[in-house]
Amino acid sequence: MQEVAFEVLAPDGFPLRGKMNLPDGASAPVVLMVHGFKGFMDWGFMPLLSERLVEAGIATCRFNMSSSGIGKDGESYTEKRRFETATYSQDLEEIAVIVGHLVKGKIRGAHTLPGQVGIFGHSRGGGMAILAAQSELLISTMGLWAPISKVDRFSAEDIQNWRRDGFLRITNSRTGDTFKLSHAILEDVEERYDQLNILSAAANMDIPTLIIHGGKDETVPFSEGNIISQTIGKNSNVIIVPGATHTFGATHPLSDAVPDDLTTAIQSTVEHFTDQLL
Repeated sequence: MQEVAFEVLAPDGFPLRGKMNLPDGASAPVVLMVHGFKGFMDWGFMPLLSERLVEAGIATCRFNMSSSGIGKDGESYTEKRRFETATYSQDLEEIAVIVGHLVKGKIRGAHTLPGQVGIFGHSRGGGMAILAAQSELLISTMGLWAPISKVDRFSAEDIQNWRRDGFLRITNSRTGDTFKLSHAILEDVEERYDQLNILSAAANMDIPTLIIHGGKDETVPFSEGNIISQTIGKNSNVIIVPGATHTFGATHPLSDAVPDDLTTAIQSTVEHFTDQLL
């Protein structure tokens, strides 16, 4: 397996840092991997899923969105302000930048096949993958883990307190970092609700889609994965892993003993992309 590190600029000039992992030999189709809220490109299961896809003959591209808040070291939240002021629209703009580089062959050293692009997303990244695939017509297939089905995810009480205090406090249990989310994401949802309507985008999908959701997901109910699958229709297949949590048992760093639920999710995802891209 070959690895190519890259850095491209987001529309606002912020550096988007990423990694291409490539099978040895000839050019290969590619899967763009989109992390979730409080996630990043090397979180937990992301490198392992990438490795398994590459072993199957599929290149992968993963990157840290500016909303991750992750800095140059790839682990630490040194860009807290980026996390606190992030929006869904900004995520989509950054995904579009990466897709553009992939389909135009502009990531140096990455011998991918520009016309064969799939997208993977976890949680919030799953919802963004659906919205991205709606506009990025060269994305030909999706694999989604625990995808969100809507962007308005806060209760009326949370929003009231958010507006009163000027921020919403978010804590990362892994690192102990505390963030103060600004109103930016609220305003983004209010102003661009139609463009950010995940189920509306799903209703217009006709690309093969695999959705995998944990039956004991504590963060995004599996009913959201079900409704996305039902909305996409005949080209969608949903797998509910009965005992699985939001991360399919994965933590960061990922332990050497890979949880059975995670193994199931990875194997099913690799099979899906192999069937669709190879």
